[in-house]
Amino acid sequence: MEHIAEEYANSHSNSELRRNIITSNFRLVTVAEKKEEHISESYRANKISESIFNNINRSKHEEYQYINLLENILENGLWEEGRNGKTKSIFGHSMRFSLKDGKIPILTTKKTAWKTCLKELLWFIRGETDNKLLKEQDVYIWDANASREFLDSRGLTLTREDLIGPGYGYQWRFFNANYNCFTGKRILNNDPNDIYKERKDYKGVDQLQNIIDALKDPKQRNSRRLVMTAWNPVQLDQMALPPCHIFCQFSVKNGDELSCAMYQRSCDTPIGSPINIASYSFLTHLLAKHCGLKAHEFIYFMGDCHIYEDHIEPIKQQITREPFKFPTVSLKQVRENINDYQLEDFEIHDYQHHSLIKMKMVA
Repeated sequence: MEHIAEEYANSHSNSELRRNIITSNFRLVTVAEKKEEHISESYRANKISESIFNNINRSKHEEYQYINLLENILENGLWEEGRNGKTKSIFGHSMRFSLKDGKIPILTTKKTAWKTCLKELLWFIRGETDNKLLKEQDVYIWDANASREFLDSRGLTLTREDLIGPGYGYQWRFFNANYNCFTGKRILNNDPNDIYKERKDYKGVDQLQNIIDALKDPKQRNSRRLVMTAWNPVQLDQMALPPCHIFCQFSVKNGDELSCAMYQRSCDTPIGSPINIASYSFLTHLLAKHCGLKAHEFIYFMGDCHIYEDHIEPIKQQITREPFKFPTVSLKQVRENINDYQLEDFEIHDYQHHSLIKMKMVA
């Protein structure tokens, strides 16, 4: 009997224990609570579906590459104190933009000054360094860096105000040629007696024309040496601003499809990058037309990608906007000399964009 009583006691004790465990893990809920729980689960499911849908949309439009970069810098960038202010930055990024059928990636989530961009590009193509030529066309993007104050801060006290030194287009057309800091031209250009005519150090290398000649030649156009650089360590200290977009390479595939890859060491992502994307896309379209080819793709490699502190809030507005379809570009004619193209030769079709977001450029 004692044995049976002990088993019963143990069994009764175990039942009580099980009831206590069940009571502690489960509770009665009201209908209202159950309904609220169901709504929460549905909301989470809808958010997941919405996230998947947004990701699908973002994979379709190439501008989301740019928007995603801005978000990445905002969320993961590190604060840095640089030469000209505080920035949030990441290092290393790339994007690809199709140029097929005349498409041109002029960003649409804010109004992009494509005419200003194109005027500067044509100025580069001619090897010009005088900012006065841009100001005559109502282009003022070089004013701060070509000011007397800024030139003096770079130690360029002899360089005439409004000259940017032997940067960008000068290196494209006259790489390493001796530079006249009073005229903004090669010293060779002021050589009435032709003393320096045959000297390479005065003449320089016309990188752009060399590329054009190769692109026009079916035997050379698939070369892996179609490279143009603006980074010249010998003359960096003569430049108002060392070049940011420093190197590009052209490639022809399938016989006539021209692509351009560009590397930029320093990317002012909100203000500079939209112009850089449009500029090298314009350049690729122009060279394709000029050389009897078809523009195919622009590939953008980026080094230090940063947002200045004062631009953080405006950017938060831009990343909420949905991009419009990219416009297309066409050229009215093929000119004999690359130097002769004008703004009016380019036609932009169907450029739809969001409103302008004002941000002051940091010199």
